[in-house]
Amino acid sequence: MMNILAVSINHHTAPVELREAFHLNSDEIKNLIHRVKEELFSEGLIISTCNRTELYGIPKDQKLDVLDIQNFIFKYKNNKEVKPENFQTFASSEAIKHLFKVISGIDSLLIGDNQIYHQVKEAFQTSEEMQFAGVLMKRIFDAATKTGKRAISETEISEGAVTVSYAAVQLIEKIFSSISKKSALIIGAGESGELAAKHLKDRGIGRLVITNRTLERAEKIARELDFETLPFNTFKEKMHEFDIILSATSADELIITKEDIRNTMKERNHTSLVLMDIAIPRDIDPSVKEIDYVFYHDIDSLNIIVEQNLSKRKFEIPRIEKIIDEEIDTFIGWYNSLEVAPTIKDLRDYFENIRAEEVGKNKNRFSTEDQEKVEIITKRIINKILHQPTVGLKKINDFGTTPEETAVKVNVLRDIFGINHNNKEEKE
Repeated sequence: MMNILAVSINHHTAPVELREAFHLNSDEIKNLIHRVKEELFSEGLIISTCNRTELYGIPKDQKLDVLDIQNFIFKYKNNKEVKPENFQTFASSEAIKHLFKVISGIDSLLIGDNQIYHQVKEAFQTSEEMQFAGVLMKRIFDAATKTGKRAISETEISEGAVTVSYAAVQLIEKIFSSISKKSALIIGAGESGELAAKHLKDRGIGRLVITNRTLERAEKIARELDFETLPFNTFKEKMHEFDIILSATSADELIITKEDIRNTMKERNHTSLVLMDIAIPRDIDPSVKEIDYVFYHDIDSLNIIVEQNLSKRKFEIPRIEKIIDEEIDTFIGWYNSLEVAPTIKDLRDYFENIRAEEVGKNKNRFSTEDQEKVEIITKRIINKILHQPTVGLKKINDFGTTPEETAVKVNVLRDIFGINHNNKEEKE
């Protein structure tokens, strides 16, 4: 039986405040691996992102169960608000399947978020660096990585924007054939503004500037992403310098009026201007779309794009589930072979010992020339007797047999011929 256990607290089971409480940074993960290696697992994996914290491992003690792991986490984090129902638990092949769903993006809060693929890879690298990845976990890593790659390359699970910030940037790219020579102003340095800035930077925007009521916040993001800032009280005077204005503040009222945009367009000689208002409530007067050469979109029109893309991604889930099933079968086939190969060897050794013992007892009844013939004939007889059992054992891997079913079949065969490991140990 594949004795691998997994425990997860994630966006399905816990609100954001509990997920935050259980989040582990890089140093905490390394510290936890030390403790887990001492108390719980011989090898394993720890994943911690903004939406999940998960422990996978091969128990050092066969009596260990998922409740023991939960209690260990309770003590480690000492959070009294978390309850057992805030955890998902998995065992054996279901733990592997869950990991494959995670790395392929179909278990993410945003379906198809391929950032999780890289986060899981980083978690495996940490596991290897900490000597926490043995033969089984390395094989699981290879299978998981292959699953994630196939999900990205063979389906459209990661296609299309599923956040308003990214939808705005994708729409900008459709309006301009190239944004490498364009300039953009981001108004607001909250989460949405920061995401939009990152997306524009990734897409190769020519010039990027951010402004915010609290300049320190804007400067922090600007330093991280290497672009400019602008004092909030002067941004209206500079709007004509930008081809793209994306606003994402938390203001209670409009901060850009129709008249502001009229003046901006005059200074731009009426060259095209893209306005993206992703604030709630809106920052920009929606009537600006009546001005020639102004392309205006607000959060409602962007949300329509997001919903359409989410629907397309959900449509891809069955295709990815098929990929996962294929890779699970391949992995289990390999795992089953770990049980089967030693049994084939033990079975052949068992019959060879009987053959050699009987030939040894009776070889003096034959001439030296006939002794060689007896050796050859008896070995051929053993090979023919064992041919079908050997083929049958190898075929166990070809029919989607679970680890538990394989163990049962292998143990039955061992019992029939009296070649169980326990019996061998007792004789020794």
